[in-house]
Formats: sequence, structure tokens, C-alpha cells
Amino acid sequence: MTSSRQRGFTLVEVVIALTIVATLLVVMFGSLRVGLAAWQRGDERAEVLDRARSITQIVTRTLGAAHPYMTAAQRGEAPRLLFEGTPDRVAFVTAVPPFPTAVPIAFTAVTLSQETGPVPGLAVRQKPLPNAEPFDGAIEPALVDGTVSAVHFRYLRESDRAWTERWDAVEEKALPLAVEITLSIVQAGRSAPQPPLMVSLPVRAP
Repeated sequence: MTSSRQRGFTLVEVVIALTIVATLLVVMFGSLRVGLAAWQRGDERAEVLDRARSITQIVTRTLGAAHPYMTAAQRGEAPRLLFEGTPDRVAFVTAVPPFPTAVPIAFTAVTLSQETGPVPGLAVRQKPLPNAEPFDGAIEPALVDGTVSAVHFRYLRESDRAWTERWDAVEEKALPLAVEITLSIVQAGRSAPQPPLMVSLPVRAP
């Protein structure tokens, strides 16, 4: 009579097998965690870029339709051209408001500035014309984009084709040839300056 001997796994073999399986699981879940984090960062970056693209389109469309709007003479004051330009703020009159109003109007006073209050970001204010204090900074912004951490404006003068940090419409008696806008966008917790955006103003003289 022939007897057969069955051989099983030893304790050492079982421990080695479990160690290998555990190592593979750690590597697999680590890779999955890294992949999910990268996916999330990609989604956040895409969302920030989409918002930056949207605000850029609004600014370009609105500023590109700037109009040399003159105030009416009143109380002994001479008419003046409504345009104010500083490095961190630009105020102008446009035929294309950033946000449509309930009633169609011909011209809208718009102010773009960097808000530093409780909700920081690029603030867009608009006010229908004619109106008193068209560039009133006390009115509530129609939009504050928190993805914009800083903004800088420059203005192109027609006489010498030079860029200037400020624009005095009373002295220049015209709109600038163009406005250069540099936005800094918050990405992954850091502020990253974007390439300058130049917007030409088709109509300059009143």
C-alpha cells in the first residue's frame, strides 16, 4: 500500500506572502492617493483659469467699447471728459456694460479696481448715465473676483506713444490709445502675474 504525503504552507511562507500583499496594497493606495491629489489640483487650476478667462473677457469687451463721454456744464463748471486712470484703478464710460441692465441704456460708468476690504479681489462697479457721481466708489460692486490678487493699469499716450502710469483726461483732453492690464491670479495658494493684456480704445477724442 502506497501512502501519499500532502505538503502545506509553513508559517514563514504565510508571513512572507502577507508581507508582499501588504506592500503591494500600500504602493497601490499610495499611487491612488497621489493620482487623486493631482486630479484635484488639475480641477482647481482649470476652475481658476476659467474664472480668469471670464473676467478677462468682461474687462476686454467693456473697456474696448469705451466712449469719450462729456459731462454737461452745470453750476459754473465746464464740461469734462469722464475717464480716470491710476495704476490700480480705471474709471470710464462704455457703451457695453459688464452686466446687462433691466432697461437698455446708452452709456454706463464703469470702475475697475482692486478691492482690499473683507472680500479682496478685482471689483467691477457700474452706474447708468446720466447720473451724479458716476465713479462713486461707495456703491456696491456688481462683481468681486477673488481669484485676482492684484491688478496694474498703464495708459498709452498718442502724442509720444509712451506708456504712463496715470491718465488725466482734463489735461489730455482725450482717451488713451490703449490700456494695458496686468492681472495676478491666485493659483495653488500663490499669486502668479499673468501676461499683460492690451486693450485698444477705438474712439479717443470727444
